[in-house]
Amino acid sequence: MKNFTNHSLLILLIFVFMPYIGISQKYSTAVQMPTQQNVIIVNDIIEAAHYKTYFVDYCLNKINETANKEKWNEEKTLQITETINFKNFRDAVYNLFAFHDEVELEMLLKTYKKDKIYQTTNIMTTNKALNTNLDIYARDIVKGKYIISK
Repeated sequence: MKNFTNHSLLILLIFVFMPYIGISQKYSTAVQMPTQQNVIIVNDIIEAAHYKTYFVDYCLNKINETANKEKWNEEKTLQITETINFKNFRDAVYNLFAFHDEVELEMLLKTYKKDKIYQTTNIMTTNKALNTNLDIYARDIVKGKYIISK
């Protein structure tokens, strides 16, 4: 009887605490994002630093390298090129700035607007994690992962 009670207690504890374990695991994998106000500033930083241009150029270089190496025809190259879309990558940039407060972001924005050097060599182009994410994104584009079937 004592053994039965211990097993019953264990089962009861599992059912009581299982939802909390699931909830904690669910939220621990979320990507950190900036506040709504900070998103506006980050968007201004992206524009001031010309990061969208850098992003598109990077993707185009990867596409052209692969097209030449694998001897793609013009139609395939164009089809892959048309899938470049900064909106698919924007969250990675937002995550980079998620840990900065509004004052820091405003200071960065002023620096990017004022200093031409920061427009070409900046936190977005020199951040290893973001560059790795960009490389992964560009490889996925080249593999055709963003082509929408008709």
